[in-house]
Amino acid sequence: MIELGMHTDNWRTLSGSFETAVESAVRHGLKYIEFGVIHGQYFVHGLGYDPSVSLQSNPRALRRYLDEKGLQVSQIDAAFPMMGPDGAVFGVQYVQQAIRFAAEIGCPRVDTTDGATKPQGYSDDELFRITCENYRQCLAWAEDYDIVINIEPHGPLTNDGDFLERLLAHFESPHLRINFDTGNTFIAGNDPVEYLKRFRKYLSHAHVKDVSEGLAAAVRGEETGIACSEVPLGGGVNADNIRRCVELLKETDWNGVLSIECYGSDQNVAQSIAFMRELVG
Repeated sequence: MIELGMHTDNWRTLSGSFETAVESAVRHGLKYIEFGVIHGQYFVHGLGYDPSVSLQSNPRALRRYLDEKGLQVSQIDAAFPMMGPDGAVFGVQYVQQAIRFAAEIGCPRVDTTDGATKPQGYSDDELFRITCENYRQCLAWAEDYDIVINIEPHGPLTNDGDFLERLLAHFESPHLRINFDTGNTFIAGNDPVEYLKRFRKYLSHAHVKDVSEGLAAAVRGEETGIACSEVPLGGGVNADNIRRCVELLKETDWNGVLSIECYGSDQNVAQSIAFMRELVG
């Protein structure tokens, strides 16, 4: 069964709080949310103007709060760039603590990715070796806590199908899967439907983004990822790809959560959810 959820990051550019995002999900009758995590403290978050959750917060209290709201967490977004030396220094411990936090709140997945650009001074083979070691350390935690680590196409390495397939095949682990993203694959110049077909067997969770006509004309093929859809889902040039991706998932009997990523205004959210509900059925 395909379920719908929403990423609290939709409220980041609106300086919205986590609670604001949760209330929107409840108001629109969603069952799932996804949120990013902060490894430490951030003053903007502390002031209530960021929709993430600190890994230093009480996970049991968070779980009670979400239970009261009737919400489950489909995925924790811990997408610090993992595929390079910074991933070794910072990303590994960040993802490990996100895994611990996910297990505490009953969330089955943690999202990861690469950076917006490749680290300078390294060949792709060197980056592959570093990436494998980084994920090896995280997978040890994922296996102990029984959490799935997802890889999201968001940068030049994850939007390179050969690199991504090589990485997944290197481990062939049920704890290493894909968080597909309709908007990132499109803006990177890939065909989202064909990319989804290629990695369907690894699919664990998905982000759904549309892309405005102006943004596509300006940066498609030059950028590799966008934070969220500026237009409501169904209102951009990626709408048909979203339809075809959902059709593919229904045809292949996929069970999971499609997490809506759109600018968090009331109108955008309402239109996006209505569009997705019609597709999912």
